[in-house]
Amino acid sequence: MGCVAVNMWRGKPLAAQEGSRFAGAGGGDVASDQPKFLPGAGRIIQCDACVSEGADWLVALDSRFARALELTGPLPLRRKPEGFAELLSAIVSQQVSVASANAIWKRMKEAKLTGPRKIQWATDEDLRAAGLSRQKIRYARALAEARIDFKTLRNTPDAEVIATLVQVPGIGVWTAEIYAMFSLGRADVFAHGDLALQEAARVLFDLPARPKEREMRQIAKAWSPWRSVAARILWAYYRVAKDREGIR
Repeated sequence: MGCVAVNMWRGKPLAAQEGSRFAGAGGGDVASDQPKFLPGAGRIIQCDACVSEGADWLVALDSRFARALELTGPLPLRRKPEGFAELLSAIVSQQVSVASANAIWKRMKEAKLTGPRKIQWATDEDLRAAGLSRQKIRYARALAEARIDFKTLRNTPDAEVIATLVQVPGIGVWTAEIYAMFSLGRADVFAHGDLALQEAARVLFDLPARPKEREMRQIAKAWSPWRSVAARILWAYYRVAKDREGIR
């Protein structure tokens, strides 16, 4: 069943289309033509209406999400391609600002350094010229040598996806969670260690201090089965509350 309609809340669309196509390991697919549920993977966020459904559920659960949505406006779909390039892009994004990550990734694309063989064939000087640190060069090469079966990951349970990805040097839990959320479209994954999500939760829920990862896990349990949509709301709210982007 494809996604066509976008749910409305107080007369406004809850999700803003960011492009209907996302690429798998073997090519592009139209998100709205993909199933809402996959064996082993569970609910998949495939289009705007899925985000809207999750947002409606969260608003009914806690009115503070409604307050956040009043400020943020339409939520982004944030579906991204699957595969090597997305994980490499996530590595590039680690421990740098969104602006810096975008600039480095632009240089890597211009140099055609986004595929596993290109990374293997490139010299360290090539990768440094694109903006990668010595550590990230090592991580990029480890990812190229890992030979991850991206197609199999589509039907792999969330916990196993994360466990598989974190075996690669340079891919931590945060990177694996981001990949599961946006490249695989998992509806119930949350980046508990993300500082922007933690800070957004502190402000929105009037917490005495920014919750650490363990506390964030406990808080986010209440948002299942739509934790990925809760993350979208909190990232959007962080942008409004702090006037800066929390994620690429």
